Amino acid sequence: MNQIPPDWVRWIDENIMRGVIQQNIIDTLVHHKFDRNLATETVLSRMPGYLLQPRKAAPAQVIPEQDRPTAFQAQSQPAFQPQFQAEQFQYENFGPKAGNTIKIGDQEIAVLSRIERPNVIVFGNVFSKEECEQLIELSKTKLARSTTVDDLTGKAELHEHRTSSGTFFHLRENEFIAKLDDRVAALMQMPVANGEGLQILNYQIGGEYKPHYDYFPPELPGSATHIAMGGQRIATLIIYLNSVPEGGETIFPNINLSVVPVQGSAVYFSYSNSRSQVDPLTYHGGNPVLKGEKWITTKWMRQRTYG
Repeated sequence: MNQIPPDWVRWIDENIMRGVIQQNIIDTLVHHKFDRNLATETVLSRMPGYLLQPRKAAPAQVIPEQDRPTAFQAQSQPAFQPQFQAEQFQYENFGPKAGNTIKIGDQEIAVLSRIERPNVIVFGNVFSKEECEQLIELSKTKLARSTTVDDLTGKAELHEHRTSSGTFFHLRENEFIAKLDDRVAALMQMPVANGEGLQILNYQIGGEYKPHYDYFPPELPGSATHIAMGGQRIATLIIYLNSVPEGGETIFPNINLSVVPVQGSAVYFSYSNSRSQVDPLTYHGGNPVLKGEKWITTKWMRQRTYG
């Protein structure tokens, strides 16, 4: 392939606008089987001001050895910089409790792995097999094509980068959903009222969600509408309702993490703090499903009561 398809070019432009580090954009393209040289050339050509004007020499400065860029970074440092670099984000102590197991009611949830920066935790046994199957059955008749939030207008729109069908349940919609909402809120150590309703997504063969952020980029005008409804999103819990035979992993390209979908397990990550900073290291996506299908439910938590 000697050219990046138009939908991927739009994806590149969106992520440049969000301030994603260009090397992470390139690595994601390579992960999706694009030639590295082609990916690099395309990304660099989309950078603001590329080859339009000469670069001015920066004043000489001494950079500590550990902070010096790699040879590639030194050659291709973009003119556009993200609002918050990863090292500037101030991590705070909130979220799920410490320990190897967390007991909520009669459910004993296993802590399978933790990463401190960004704050990512993989859990086992968040929902039982029966709960997963019941949630799938309740969702099947309600599915519709999933949408994404437009960064400029704030409207929900169909997007080729999100190839799934989905539905949602209102907060504590019925006794069964209320039990799940309460357990998830307790696990995330947040008030139930701060949570958006459970969103259910179904991906068939080839279905994927290209890398993105769950928070609303504060510098983009379309985010204001959503931030007004309970504040910024601050944390996500993705619960896998079935085990996927092949593919469908939740990926975090910035930290080279891939979480395999196993029924009842979940991945938690937080990305905002009391200063309303956001953490770009939580850039994540869903790999294409290669065999079977994939069912997940997602809970997003807000800074304040949602709605």
